[in-house]
Amino acid sequence: MRIQIKNRTVNPREQATTYDVVMDITATNLAQDFIAELTEATPALVVTGAGISVSTGIPTYRDETGKWLRSDPITHQQFMGDFRQQQRYWGRSLLGWPAVRDAKPAAGHRLLAQLEHKSFLSHIVTQNVDRLHQRAGSTRVTDLHGRLDRVVCLSCKTFFSRDLLQKDLERLNPGINHSTVAARPDGDADMPDQTVESIKVPKCRECEGTLMPDVVFFGGSIPSERVAESKLALGRSNSLLVIGSSLQVYSGYRFCKWAAAANKPIFLINPGKTRADDMAKKWQVDADTGLETLLAAIRKKSTKQTHTGNTAA
Repeated sequence: MRIQIKNRTVNPREQATTYDVVMDITATNLAQDFIAELTEATPALVVTGAGISVSTGIPTYRDETGKWLRSDPITHQQFMGDFRQQQRYWGRSLLGWPAVRDAKPAAGHRLLAQLEHKSFLSHIVTQNVDRLHQRAGSTRVTDLHGRLDRVVCLSCKTFFSRDLLQKDLERLNPGINHSTVAARPDGDADMPDQTVESIKVPKCRECEGTLMPDVVFFGGSIPSERVAESKLALGRSNSLLVIGSSLQVYSGYRFCKWAAAANKPIFLINPGKTRADDMAKKWQVDADTGLETLLAAIRKKSTKQTHTGNTAA
């Protein structure tokens, strides 16, 4: 869009200067349309991915094109069948867990908690394991892939806090360099192979059984009760809003398929490419910015409605 602005002159006989200014209003209009349509389709079921936690310092798994950025993840089958993979996991977790433990909720987490209290959303289903939604104040949350802050014994099914296990790991592996490392989405860190081979793995304090983080590894199965809870939440919702996820993993993408089958509108807030781009209305913006703009628009609309109601009265 091109507009002309004329300067004001003191002498009316002087010829005004005309400036050409190019203004791109496409992005603004897209945001306004996105917010308008979304607010008419509430309450929404919200599905979040690693992108909502990226401003906390915990990076995403993929880049904006959906390309995997990390080292190959340990699969469920590898963890269960290969003790060296357990050494690899717990050694890397020994270094990486503190950064996830100490991360603070981002603006996006806090804004979603406020939107929950305004009944804008019905439920949050998160693919993240960092528990930042709960720490930000959200109460209706399903941790689809589990939670990194606790550990389960595969034999006696006893749960332990991850911090308690950290003490055992540090006691058994005093020679490991515990210097600060960069956070990872799954709470691990790079570790040389020769160091992995020396890692001593703690056993269950109750029965000496094998301990596993209470998360769903790649290749593992999401507990059926979480899937059922999430599907019921979608049924209670008028739309689906996906934030900060490329939806490359089917466990998240299937929510879009379920919503489409139920003729519920799908909305995406994500700065990069997603698997559902062709079946949804998308706002290409980061989670914090998008949610801040969304909440501001809702507050403005609420204030306007209140003012109009008072005037009418």
